[in-house]
Amino acid sequence: MKKTFIILMVLWAMMPVDDPFALLSSPFVFAHCDTLDGPVAKTARTCLETGDVTPVLKWVKKEHEAEITDIFKRTLSVRSKGKEAQELADMYFLETLVRLHRAGEGEPYTGLKPAGIVEPAVVEADRALESGSAEKLVKLITDAASKGIRERFDRTKEAKKHADESVGAGREFVEAYVQFTHYVERLHVDAATMPEKHKEAHKELSIKRHREY
Repeated sequence: MKKTFIILMVLWAMMPVDDPFALLSSPFVFAHCDTLDGPVAKTARTCLETGDVTPVLKWVKKEHEAEITDIFKRTLSVRSKGKEAQELADMYFLETLVRLHRAGEGEPYTGLKPAGIVEPAVVEADRALESGSAEKLVKLITDAASKGIRERFDRTKEAKKHADESVGAGREFVEAYVQFTHYVERLHVDAATMPEKHKEAHKELSIKRHREY
């Protein structure tokens, strides 16, 4: 227990000065790139084993390079003090790296997630990059989208037949119609929007729906 406390104090001293209690108030409990088996974590582990921080810097913005480099050096120093120290130091480095990566994306950090929970599409995307072919990925996505459209279409079409029979039946149609149209609209926005315009497009879509309802 005393050894663990000393290690935590060492890691605490490594924290950014504007948040010195973050480590103590946020225990090592893991709430993508955010996953422990994701590409960021895999690169980080390789860097920690080789002692070279360079490969991991691509996952953060330029303004965060100095912070990651400094913490990396400190982590290498701490992890040499034993297995327990290594595990805690490595996890601290991973959490900091993912937090800064998420910040660079303009997204909040919600903690590291366990291995093995990555969505099938992301797994297939990584496989596509490794194999050099996107055919299986395209089939996976198009099959899922086709299934989703057809299911919602069939439900809405059936509900429309009875929409004027009663108020309740009419509301069932409206609910099915809203789900159907929002689904296809969201699919189209995701498929047709260029990456740099993606967030803006979704923001406009959200505002549009708010005004509608």
